[in-house]
Amino acid sequence: MAIARFPVVVLDCPDPEVLARFYSALLDWPIEEQGDWWSIRAEYGDSLAFQRVDDYARPEWPGQRVPQQMHIDVVVDDLDAGEQAVLALGAEKHEHQPGTTFRVFLDPAGHPFCLCLS
Repeated sequence: MAIARFPVVVLDCPDPEVLARFYSALLDWPIEEQGDWWSIRAEYGDSLAFQRVDDYARPEWPGQRVPQQMHIDVVVDDLDAGEQAVLALGAEKHEHQPGTTFRVFLDPAGHPFCLCLS
């Protein structure tokens, strides 16, 4: 028997609205605002939430002086088209690209995420 219906991944960040809008546009999930707590939710229940942290430290990847804390893999059909789309949304392409079937980016708060071929 499951204890919960679905998990919610919560990302610490300096500006929850900015990150919610970024991931909402990336995943096409609607935004729910609740003060300093913003979230996005898919129709089928998966969700991401974003909470303000006053002394937020941007992750440093691939180094671990400030650990990456988490990362999200987003499956795409075309890496080049996906890259153009996330850059237009405000992502940065990381200089360290360790593979050929995925690309590493940083969201507006510095969290690493990957676009991966399906």
